[in-house]
Amino acid sequence: MTAEQTGPIGPDLKQGISAAEVADGESLAGQVDGEAVLLARRGSEWFAIGATCSHYSGPLPEGLIVGDTVRCPWHHACFSLRTGEPIRPPALNDLSCWRVEQRDGKVYVGQKVKPVKSSSRAGRARGPSSVLIIGAGAAGNSTAETLRREGYQGPISIVDPDPAAPYDRPNLSKDFLAGNAPEDWIPLHPAEFYRDRDIELVHGPRVVALEPGKRRVRLDNGDSLVYGALVLATGASPVRLPPELESGNPAVHYLRSLADSRAIIAAAEGSRRAVVLGASFIGLEVAASLRARKLEVHVVSPGSRPLERVMGPELGDFIRRLHEEHGVTFHLGQIATQISSGKVILKNGERLAADLVVAGIGVRPNLELAESAGLLIDGGLTVNSYLETSIAGIYAAGDIARWPDPHTGDRIRVEHWVLAERQGQTVARNILGSGERFDAVPFFWSQHYDVPINYVGHAEKWDAIEVAGDISARDCSVRFRRGPKTLAIATIYRDRQSLEAEVEMERAISSG
Repeated sequence: MTAEQTGPIGPDLKQGISAAEVADGESLAGQVDGEAVLLARRGSEWFAIGATCSHYSGPLPEGLIVGDTVRCPWHHACFSLRTGEPIRPPALNDLSCWRVEQRDGKVYVGQKVKPVKSSSRAGRARGPSSVLIIGAGAAGNSTAETLRREGYQGPISIVDPDPAAPYDRPNLSKDFLAGNAPEDWIPLHPAEFYRDRDIELVHGPRVVALEPGKRRVRLDNGDSLVYGALVLATGASPVRLPPELESGNPAVHYLRSLADSRAIIAAAEGSRRAVVLGASFIGLEVAASLRARKLEVHVVSPGSRPLERVMGPELGDFIRRLHEEHGVTFHLGQIATQISSGKVILKNGERLAADLVVAGIGVRPNLELAESAGLLIDGGLTVNSYLETSIAGIYAAGDIARWPDPHTGDRIRVEHWVLAERQGQTVARNILGSGERFDAVPFFWSQHYDVPINYVGHAEKWDAIEVAGDISARDCSVRFRRGPKTLAIATIYRDRQSLEAEVEMERAISSG
């Protein structure tokens, strides 16, 4: 990730540029009437769309042109060059488009235009009598949005007891918790977005039972809801500490919801010292955010390195050093045995002063509803390549889904925001009969202070790790291999390489 531009850069595209300045498959950053514009070329065709990603304002000119799309270098959002539509998350909103003309060997960008959307949607618009989505997280929200984008006109309801959902969950442990992002950035869309698209958000009641034979669900308030197609996007819940440790201690916090993040912020305002239990992504991002709030932070973890199971020893050591440079103290190979009276006691007898304790020791998929309804469970909710469960008409997406990954050849379950959104897209299209296999390459990012780590692919086990570049200089790629195959690649400040690795893995999948 690079610093945001303070304003448009490049030539005034209204005045025109030589066509020879942009090679086939490349792009150029310019401006029109003070707006940043990406001018791209594909063969004899030219496109002009907004140059700033609608997700976190990433610089699209630094991204990658793939066919008639452009991919953002920061978080791999993908946009159509023809229409400005977000083809793949995490971006949700369209980009502006401009008219492009060629005259006398020059290319001119003129007025904004309203592009014609894909006409292929009309044949899929009918769909089931209604769609009911359980869970308003990344997967549930994406399913509902995609159904409407694809032309579905039937009733859509999303049931979630969280009154604030849907919102940007990754930000809860990053900039929002650190105090660098206002709360009005957190909702994915304003309330009128759902109202205008006739997407019903059912907040408050909780689904307590599925009745597949009757195509209905029961709520804890006694009501029932019927459906034509059902989507389970129930996500995951934090693993809790043993009762003897937690014991109703108000100093102990977990982080999953907006309410959780607000509670940690409130507790941090009156605290000087914090203990984070667990060196997970959430735990370390919380540690970085609390350091940004000037708290003394100690991280306790039973492992010998932070994130070693996911990132390997080289990146694990780098992440530890990075946090130590920012004042975090690690207590590795340790667990908490007592939390009380402003202190945390470790297994080795060490006592840590703590006004605030945050437990980030993992999450578990919320499978209770699926299991009680007799759906097939195997380390997650089992789905086929189309993300349909063992009962026809019931789909699953996000943290609970375990699907056959064509890249690794394994059945996998992945707890990442971007992947959940992309699964929601596939579920929506399959509900409308598209028969689309889910073959997206997993992607996630993690932010530690000013250092982003991008990760493409999925590697639960590997034979070898190959490091290119200098990790300590924050300029590297780390490949995780099994035999001759690259399962995943993590990069630091090598955004273009991360995008190219994603495309390489996609092509390997499509070639069989």
